[in-house]
Amino acid sequence: MNALDRFFKISERGSSVRTEILAGLTTFVTMAYIIFVQPAILSAGGMDFGAVLVATCLSAAIASVAMGLYANYPIALAPAMGENFFFSFVVIVAMGVPWDVALGIIFHSAVLFLILSFFKVREQIINAIPPSFKAGIAVGIGIFIAFIGLVYGGIVEKSPGGVLQMGKVQSVHVLLPFAGLLVMAALSRLRVRGAMLIGMLVTTLAALPFGIVQFHGIVSTPPSIEPTFLKMDLVAALRPEYWPLILVFLFMDLFDTVGTVVGVTQQAGLMREDGTVPKLREILITDSAASVLGAALGTSTVVTYIESSAGVQEGGRTGLTAVVVGLLFLAALFFEPLAKMLGGGFSPGEGSMTLYPIIAPALIFVGSMLLRNAARIDFSDITESLPAFLVVIGMPLTYSIADGLAFGFISYPIIKILTGKFKEVHPIMLALGAVFILRYAFL
Repeated sequence: MNALDRFFKISERGSSVRTEILAGLTTFVTMAYIIFVQPAILSAGGMDFGAVLVATCLSAAIASVAMGLYANYPIALAPAMGENFFFSFVVIVAMGVPWDVALGIIFHSAVLFLILSFFKVREQIINAIPPSFKAGIAVGIGIFIAFIGLVYGGIVEKSPGGVLQMGKVQSVHVLLPFAGLLVMAALSRLRVRGAMLIGMLVTTLAALPFGIVQFHGIVSTPPSIEPTFLKMDLVAALRPEYWPLILVFLFMDLFDTVGTVVGVTQQAGLMREDGTVPKLREILITDSAASVLGAALGTSTVVTYIESSAGVQEGGRTGLTAVVVGLLFLAALFFEPLAKMLGGGFSPGEGSMTLYPIIAPALIFVGSMLLRNAARIDFSDITESLPAFLVVIGMPLTYSIADGLAFGFISYPIIKILTGKFKEVHPIMLALGAVFILRYAFL
């Protein structure tokens, strides 16, 4: 225990080994859905389900452990939601790109990303973002993941008119995650350690009699990774017609990572007072290398996960939290049925979306905690508060961290210029605004 304390600086950051382990378990359970969602999405593009499942677990395990040991941050990694849909349904299905070539595109994008990390380009981008803007990112992510939780729980659903409406609140499938949220809130107020994890376990047990989640057993043999391992076509992926796709994946990864790193480090109190993040270069190098590894194993872009906020909320402050997450992903290869019960979804009927009643309350709870960052936005200066506000509403309304950031990055330099405050605009912020404009104009 003393060795762990010294290596991860646990006491120095006001935590304990027990807290870090509990935080890692909480983060893992919150993001365990990716173990089954990822192969389901990529198999729609013709990839082997079992091989993608193994690639997902291995890439998440290795990347999370690397984050913990190299950067010492409580940030877990896994294949990104959003990028996986684009990879499978747009690139492979709609555009007709073979999946092995698509993996090659991911690989080249990740290598380019890694080079930018070594030259501190990504680090300079994050450090150039103004404090109010960073606070807006954290709040926006909070509302975004809370919104995801409301949708996953069936509490909010798409209306026939195409907007949103209240879900079927009389249904046990909706009442259960809402009840789980109240249990988490009550336990947190009573200062019970592991409030979210306990709430998720209680929700799981309550869901079993209704068949909302199903017990599939405990132990199983992992599938073979051979169908996807090192199957990427690196030569074909370098054809000129695929260069725009390499850039698209580069931009998606960049801005998703910026949002997640800023949000999680600010929530954990690990960001300096001047708005910079210690050891940011190590975080970004790990993130980039993770996608290189993921492509080699046979999965889409691997990124830092916003669900890491769940472990931070439980007190995780060091890399030990991420190491625990990584080890649990590795164990998930052998405990597939158990992980499937905790992270799997439930389809309430034909034509209805899949619900995630165990994950939903945790996401809503974490989202509510991130709202505290709103106090750091300078509302006395409209040139600072308006771009932050646009980021806050942009993320949930576009259902994308990257598109939400675009609202802010485009509006920030423009409003500064219009009000005669051009000198307050960092050149990087000006460049990013131009990049987003070009992205929407030509991609």
